[in-house]
Amino acid sequence: MNNFLKSSSISSFFLLSYSAILLPITVMFIMGNKNILLEWTIFELSSCSMTLMLILDPVSLSFSNVVCLISGCVMLFSSSYMSHDPFLKRFVWLVMLFVMSMNLLVFIPSLPALLLGWDGLGIVSFALVIYYQNMKSLGAGMLTVLANRVGDVMILISIGLLVLQGHWCIVSMWDFYLASWVGLTITIAAMTKSAQIPFSSWLPAAMAAPTPVSALVHSSTLVTAGVFLIIRFFPFLSEVPGFKSSLLFISVLTLLMAGIGANYENDLKKIIALSTLSQLGVMMMSLGLGMPYLALFHLYTHALFKALLFLCAGMFIHNSSNTQDIRHMGLLFSQSPLTTTCMNIANLSLCGAPFLSGFYSKDLILELSLSDPTSFLMVLLIFLATGMTAAYSFRLSFCSLWSLMKNCSYHQKQEYDLYVNWATSILSLAAIMAGLVMQNVFLSFSPLPFVLPFFLKMLTIVVILSGLFIAFVSWDVSHNEKSMKKMQFFFSTMWFLAPISAQPLTKFSMVAGTNIMKSVDMGWLEILGGQGVFSLSSSLSKQNQSVQIKSLNFFISLMLFAVVLFIMLFVKH
Repeated sequence: MNNFLKSSSISSFFLLSYSAILLPITVMFIMGNKNILLEWTIFELSSCSMTLMLILDPVSLSFSNVVCLISGCVMLFSSSYMSHDPFLKRFVWLVMLFVMSMNLLVFIPSLPALLLGWDGLGIVSFALVIYYQNMKSLGAGMLTVLANRVGDVMILISIGLLVLQGHWCIVSMWDFYLASWVGLTITIAAMTKSAQIPFSSWLPAAMAAPTPVSALVHSSTLVTAGVFLIIRFFPFLSEVPGFKSSLLFISVLTLLMAGIGANYENDLKKIIALSTLSQLGVMMMSLGLGMPYLALFHLYTHALFKALLFLCAGMFIHNSSNTQDIRHMGLLFSQSPLTTTCMNIANLSLCGAPFLSGFYSKDLILELSLSDPTSFLMVLLIFLATGMTAAYSFRLSFCSLWSLMKNCSYHQKQEYDLYVNWATSILSLAAIMAGLVMQNVFLSFSPLPFVLPFFLKMLTIVVILSGLFIAFVSWDVSHNEKSMKKMQFFFSTMWFLAPISAQPLTKFSMVAGTNIMKSVDMGWLEILGGQGVFSLSSSLSKQNQSVQIKSLNFFISLMLFAVVLFIMLFVKH
């Protein structure tokens, strides 16, 4: 255990130090609006050259800074949270590989080399999801890796299509006659990683991983890789006809589905996973409205408070005898007041409460959706989903933090752990201050100043308060009425998305593979291939041998007949 604590503490210290050193460099790049493109030619043969490209710009540096800050806090938290796990050294190496893959994805602007980071995220996420090595985690891991392989294939197809362009550099892409197909493949790849409809079912399933992994995967790394890819490609993709409207429709549908589903879910980690899906819908919606930098702004603020939310949820699971059902929790604020305070900060920031980091980015995106010429139905669905966010956040807090104690367990020792307190305190400070600090930077990239009437300006706050009120009035009723059970099943299965999109594809591939193996590998290929040739040659040789053994008299008479015939011919001549 001591060796692990040492390795975990060293890795967290390294990541936090890297983030602190990178911060002034990032500020310098942002203030000066600098962009540096490094190109290293590894070898050149005839007219073909193999090059490695790196890009240093405000987007890549700030993204790397946020990823390493959250990863450092997660490793610090893991030093205490997972201290009794026998395979913790492997866990540390997997998390460090995860962070390295994300940095490769961020800093490389060339598609073939970017595939290293993209594939690395998929492989390491599979290893982390199946970390506990039981049937549930293995099933979740297979679902995760199969959904992400679709995105990997789409990236490979886009690389093949871009052969016609002569290069794969993201920052210097231009329009050509297959641009629509390239845009489609890149968008589908981003949708698989960011779990947009119809690829949403793997995100709640990935909750089988340890809580620190969930904090890392669902805040700043795996799920945001798709959003980051579209932000990188946005100048190219925005020229593709129908891209923005299609992305807006899919993202709003995902946002609504996740918001409604979270209100009918009882698993603490799955509620937070569905809230991640909801916020990914907000980011994609911002991209669909043509605001990539505001999507990046919300990505950063969301990463900070969502990592905090997962870490606090992990502590509450510990304090509730390792149960994840919020109906069995209660009176947690009396057991761990500091963790409860941090959880409330993260929850309020998720709802978009004024003057917390989530408010500055989310409120700005919602107000711009009102000022942008969007259809009325889209705006209605966006604000309905925003109200749902407030409702499930209140329900989560009410059930687990403030309701009466449902079990007799009372664990208080984790609250005094220094590693946990430092990790949650750093992220709480970031969740409070980050939005205010980054606001001035990202407002310079936003569209022209716009003015909204007072009632539209207050609409977001009114919708959030309405969601809180509805949750307060009816948070317990839907679970007691028998007539609501079917509806609850429909919404908790994400509109039957898991049975429709994930399970049939998995079953089809397994059944098809088994049938092909039986009918081709063990069937026709055996008959026409090695065993067939062997059986044919052996049967022919046996027949030849039997003819030679049984027909000795025939061969002697044949030989005598040939000799007589030869003598007769010789005498005649």
